[in-house]
Amino acid sequence: MKRLLVLDVVGLTPRLLRHMPGLSAVRAAGFGAELGTVLPAVTCSAQSTLLTGVSPAEHGVVGNGWYFRELGEVLLWRQHNRLVGGEKIWEAARRRHPGYTVANICWWYAMGADVDWTVTPRPIYYADGRKEPDCYTHPPGLHDELTGQFGDFPLFRFWGPAADITSSRWIVAAARHVFRVHRPDLSLVYLPHLDYDLQRYGPDGPRAARAARELDAAVTPLLDDARREDATVVVLSEYGITPVERPVHLNRVLRRAGLLDVHTQDGMEYLAPWTSRAFAVADHQLAHIYVRDSADLPRVAELLAGTGGVAEVLDETGKKEHGLDHPRSGELVAVAAPESWFTYYYWLDDARAPDLARMVDIHRKPGYDPAELLFDHTDPLVKARAALALIRKRLGLRYTMNVVSLDPTRVRGSHGRLPGRPEDGPVLLCSDPGLARGALAATEVKDLLLDLAFARGACAS
Repeated sequence: MKRLLVLDVVGLTPRLLRHMPGLSAVRAAGFGAELGTVLPAVTCSAQSTLLTGVSPAEHGVVGNGWYFRELGEVLLWRQHNRLVGGEKIWEAARRRHPGYTVANICWWYAMGADVDWTVTPRPIYYADGRKEPDCYTHPPGLHDELTGQFGDFPLFRFWGPAADITSSRWIVAAARHVFRVHRPDLSLVYLPHLDYDLQRYGPDGPRAARAARELDAAVTPLLDDARREDATVVVLSEYGITPVERPVHLNRVLRRAGLLDVHTQDGMEYLAPWTSRAFAVADHQLAHIYVRDSADLPRVAELLAGTGGVAEVLDETGKKEHGLDHPRSGELVAVAAPESWFTYYYWLDDARAPDLARMVDIHRKPGYDPAELLFDHTDPLVKARAALALIRKRLGLRYTMNVVSLDPTRVRGSHGRLPGRPEDGPVLLCSDPGLARGALAATEVKDLLLDLAFARGACAS
């Protein structure tokens, strides 16, 4: 049996590898392959397919979030592993080798997963409303092992306007500790750094190249650990990020057509999914459209298909063709045109936007908001106000971190569509040349990893 280190380098494409000598060495020792992705090409859907070998139609993760009809709420970025259907890779591995051990270092849906070591971002939510950086670990003692050596998990550098290489460096340090001290048979490590500047500034400029070099330098010590341990390294990505310049406001289109309802509190408007005839849960370049009455489906489909920046609207047949025909999906699914992406915005006047729209609030917004990566450029004092809010927070006073822009035109990179060209899509690199191939689908990764661990007479551990 062979130890495996699997690195999920978000946003990695063949074009970025020229800036990454450490990761390129993995390909040179073994092979590199074009990796097909799923629709939507977003983190939760792609990771779930990689680990189960089945499409969203089977594992049920139809996006980074969806409308929970039984709750009447849009919920994104849930963490419980029971939301993912299908047989996970560790379950398949243990059928072959009882006692097979697995570490999950920041892959999604980590909480409650039947693995041996878990590390996942999890803030402390104090009773007075404060949110402080922290992580959840299993077993519980791993928390103090990691924070004692590396400090608290840098949550506010993991997402938001301050997101940078700091969070990926912490994850690498945690992964190295678990890899060397606890020695799992399979280590799954999620590295988010390329997501940030490629969405902020686009995938083609000097900032993207710099981000690639930063991440390569950060991960090289972990690659060296794997080499010393004679572990097989697999590097893969979920999607490639492509340039965008056109935000598309599907919910505003539906609202102007009289299909979407809001309710008002303290002068702020909130989406009312319970009474809306149709609304969109926007997720990068894909949106699930929930339509209450099937009689409205033709009208809604025609309305969205005629909206600029929409490439296609999938009905039941289209969803089935793309592996998205699951009850969690919207009655319709909109796919953005190239260089376009979908906002969640539903208000028609920024003065009526809810206060959470100007904050980093991934769990309460009814859709994904990449503007959370950007400070509000219209406010010259925005960073000073953020610093003042931190002071108030540390003094135990109430504070509001309303620093996020409401200008979506500043977002320069997105993903979610199926890639039009291989150089814009995900890639898989492997240090073992024995199972080399030129291309494989996301649904084939699980079996490849099992073959790397167990096939071809690998020595028993």
